[in-house]
Amino acid sequence: MNRALDIATAGLGLVVASPLLALSALAVKLEDGGPVLFRQTRVGRDGVDFELLKLRTMVVGAERTGAGYAVDAGDSRITRVGRILRKTSVDELPQLWNVIRGDMSLIGPRPTLRYQVERYTERQRKRLAVRPGLTGWAQVHGRATLPWDERIELDVWYVEHRSPLVDLKILLRTPLALFGGTYRGGRGGWRPS
Repeated sequence: MNRALDIATAGLGLVVASPLLALSALAVKLEDGGPVLFRQTRVGRDGVDFELLKLRTMVVGAERTGAGYAVDAGDSRITRVGRILRKTSVDELPQLWNVIRGDMSLIGPRPTLRYQVERYTERQRKRLAVRPGLTGWAQVHGRATLPWDERIELDVWYVEHRSPLVDLKILLRTPLALFGGTYRGGRGGWRPS
């Protein structure tokens, strides 16, 4: 039932967002002529790799000149259009296709990079028991403002307590977190203690 809801909602989301996605893609292309999409290998359910899709917000080749993700909003590799797309989280909309493909769910822990997963403790690996999501418990609790271990612990709490009611709370809180400035999508890197 959850999978059917994911597909239906993501499909509807893609249809509704298609004009915004088209305009955003055009803006990305016009800015520097590079590719519109950024593809990156992330770790999904049960530790299986998949290709995450995003609108490109950084200069072409940025992953070769740094960690591959923006450390903060002041990162010089972020394009002018990219700053707007990141601030509004429009860059994350192509992940609706990841949901339709079955790589992701609407709700779940944000997908992380392999090197991050390799540093997980046994408890932290529990977050891989479910499909990663577009939004999750850590996102609605101020993801980018929290220490890495605390974010992971919030994700583990979600895996241990997930239910339709918890998912509903996340869905209702996501717009508040997004427009209130505490939501940061998949941003942020490994912050070892």
